[in-house]
Amino acid sequence: MWNKNELTQKLGIAYPIIQAGMAGGVTTPELIAAVSNAGGLGNLGAGYMQPEQMKQTIQKVKALTDQPFGVNVFIPEIPEVSEVDLEKANEWLRPFREELKLKEPAVGKPSTALFEQQLEIIIEEQVPVCSFTFGVPSKAIIQQLKRENITLVGTATTVNEAMINEEIGVDMVVVQGSEAGGHRGTFSIPFGEAMVGTMALVPQTVDHIGIPVIAAGGIMDGRGVLAALTLGAQAVQMGTAFVTSLESGAKKQHIESILNSTEDQPQITSVFSGKPARGIQNEFMTKMAPYEKELPSYPVQNALTKEIRTEAAKQDRPEWLSLWSGQGSRLSKRLSARELVVGIVSQVNQLVR
Repeated sequence: MWNKNELTQKLGIAYPIIQAGMAGGVTTPELIAAVSNAGGLGNLGAGYMQPEQMKQTIQKVKALTDQPFGVNVFIPEIPEVSEVDLEKANEWLRPFREELKLKEPAVGKPSTALFEQQLEIIIEEQVPVCSFTFGVPSKAIIQQLKRENITLVGTATTVNEAMINEEIGVDMVVVQGSEAGGHRGTFSIPFGEAMVGTMALVPQTVDHIGIPVIAAGGIMDGRGVLAALTLGAQAVQMGTAFVTSLESGAKKQHIESILNSTEDQPQITSVFSGKPARGIQNEFMTKMAPYEKELPSYPVQNALTKEIRTEAAKQDRPEWLSLWSGQGSRLSKRLSARELVVGIVSQVNQLVR
């Protein structure tokens, strides 16, 4: 049986299909529950969530499903950003703010406080699965979560990063190919050196670590799932495919952009958040590209552009939104999450037969 392995048994799921924990409001309780109820693993993208909102969302998910689900959090980053850097970034962003009638935001100093509060809620709410992006947590955090019987999932973009995850003690690792939409999970080397395609990354990782590997990047249907399993992965993680689902909380302009895009349009940019991410090419990316290497690092740049993106959505200006998407965008469909999972399972079954 293609859907039965060590990973599905440990997670308690029927099918090795994991919905990516996409931060920023895409992963509604309805989406998470629909995926879990269909036999996959739904995930809450909690990276930017304040504690109370995160807690309420987890409780809503529990009300909608009695199946396992996960929560994804970001390993905190504390970059050094000078006043000069902030002034330059604000100058470059001024034309967008003026047209949207926005004031310059006050940006606080990054800290680890939110991450620590998020972990407390994950423990308190007895969330079954916790995944990490942008690095690895400390061994103390790993041990603390394991004492609570929480399954831990890391993220890697190279074989070496997968080995670091295994060494620190996570139970399984997502290997993110260069085709993937949204933020790159690279943490050990410059991201440009870690742009390895899923097809090359998965089998090499499988050969070098002992924990289960989850393939991510460009996987949109049953063909991608079966290919990943053939390469040695025990599951797939899919993001872009679920952004266009009926239960998705993505902005309508984001959904429409993916449904109408082609594989060459999602490009890597750091102008929205200060961290490299793959999204559909638009005017904001083009106009800010000349300043890209001088912009503040994540999460400072992300805070500087947050109101621009929010207001651009309200004013129907998709050319200024972060339209995260992987390179498999032509395969996107506007279906319910359940229909998507059921369709993938059916397609894999047909291919196996």
